[in-house]
This record gives sequence, structure tokens and C-alpha cells, in this order.
Amino acid sequence: MKGKLKIAAWGLFAGAVIAVLVMAGKSQDEAIVQEPNVSISVVDENAFLTENELLVRLKRLNLFYPNQLMKNLNTTAIEEHIRKMHEVEEVNVYKQLGGNWGIQLKVRQPYARVFNQYGESFYVDSKGATMDPSPNFTARILVFTGNIKDKADTLTVSDIEANPKLKSERSLDEIFRISKVIHQNAFLTAQISQIHRDRWGDFILIPRVGAQRIVLGPAPSEKDVSEKLKKLIVFYTNGLPYVGWNKYKTINLKYRNQVVCTYLRDTL
Repeated sequence: MKGKLKIAAWGLFAGAVIAVLVMAGKSQDEAIVQEPNVSISVVDENAFLTENELLVRLKRLNLFYPNQLMKNLNTTAIEEHIRKMHEVEEVNVYKQLGGNWGIQLKVRQPYARVFNQYGESFYVDSKGATMDPSPNFTARILVFTGNIKDKADTLTVSDIEANPKLKSERSLDEIFRISKVIHQNAFLTAQISQIHRDRWGDFILIPRVGAQRIVLGPAPSEKDVSEKLKKLIVFYTNGLPYVGWNKYKTINLKYRNQVVCTYLRDTL
């Protein structure tokens, strides 16, 4: 008898729990959607996407609107749309109780801005992918100009490196290697503001201080770029402070184990 009573009691308890959950679910579905809790992860200072701009885009597409019921909030569709935004690297959209919901996203980190030979502009990010410029924000990063045929498209540096034909036609992989090495070195980041690719395929570094032009040459590998720029750091540290920042017209890093300089007076 006691056993049957226990079973009946547990049955009533389970039924009550289910009823409460059903009622809570209905109440949740009928709740008015509140402003989301937005968390945007930004590396450095380059905030390409703000909370306000994000919500404006969602409202423009009617994915989020005034007096919206929670049952009509499609977090899957919102997450898919945000993931397609060129500024976004990662995103997670989730629901909470009481009409609350949230968006967590990570913004892509630009390494360089490229102005190609067609007058077009785009960014190269930390993953070696291109991204369009933002109408609301301009990143203060390394700038590449000159003989550059690359455009903003779906090709990444990995795609180019895996295809010999693309490697001979594109320079995005070289741009990425150079910008990555410079980005990882505070001294170089402070010294180099712009890089120009000439018609022979050499990359020319333009420093913030001094009139000289620094010939890096091509950038076939990250190791090659690192070795050349290490020579530049040594030269900047041990040479230029003693002879003057405006002593040379060019500093050539193309030759192995040496730095070849041309004096300004040689052009007179």
C-alpha cells in the first residue's frame, strides 16, 4: 500500500513539474523581447562594429523590432545573418528567461589596409582573409599601395599558397607575411607606416621618421621577411642614431647578411 502511495505521489509531483514547465514556456513565449545583452570582443583599438550599428542592421532586416514576442525571435536566423557580416569572426546568439537574450561576438582583427592598382581598398585580417572597409571606422594600421592586383574576394592567403598559379599572380600572401611580422614587433609597428610595391615586385618600406626608403624586396616566406627586418632593427639601433636619420636615400635589405645603403649626396 505504501509503495503504491509513493508511486502515486511521485506521479503527482512529476505532473506538477511538467505543468509548471509548460506554463513557464508559454509565459516565456509571450514575453516582450528586450534589448539584447551585447558583448563585442575587440583586439587592439579597431572596433569595426559597434553595438548600435549591429542593432540598427538587425532592426533594418526586421529580425528584431519593437513589441516583438519572444516566440517570434529567431536566434538561429539572427546568428546566421551576423556571421555573414564581414567584420565578424565568431558569434553566438542565445535566449534567456523573461524576454532577455544576448549576442556574443568577436570582431576580426585587421593587419593591413591595401589600396590596389585599380583604386580599390580593402583590409587583410589576422587570418589572411580580405574584408571590406567600414563606412564608420578607419583602422590606424599598416598601409600597402602600388603594383597590387589583388581585390577583396573570397580567396585567402591559404588558398593562394596552395596554388602555384595564384602565387605567381597574387601578392596578398606576401602582404600578409610582411604585415604579420611587423604587427608582432612593437618597434617596427612604430617605425613603418606605409609599404609600396613597385613594378618589379619589390616592397619598399616608408618609415615615419627619416627620408630614406627601405628596400625589402619580395616576401617569399615569413622566415625571409623576419630575417630581413631583423637586419633593419639592428641597423636602426646601432647605425642610424650615430650617422643621422636623414643620411641615406635608400637602405637595401635584399642581400643576404648585409645592409646596403645609398647616401643622399650620391644623387647630387
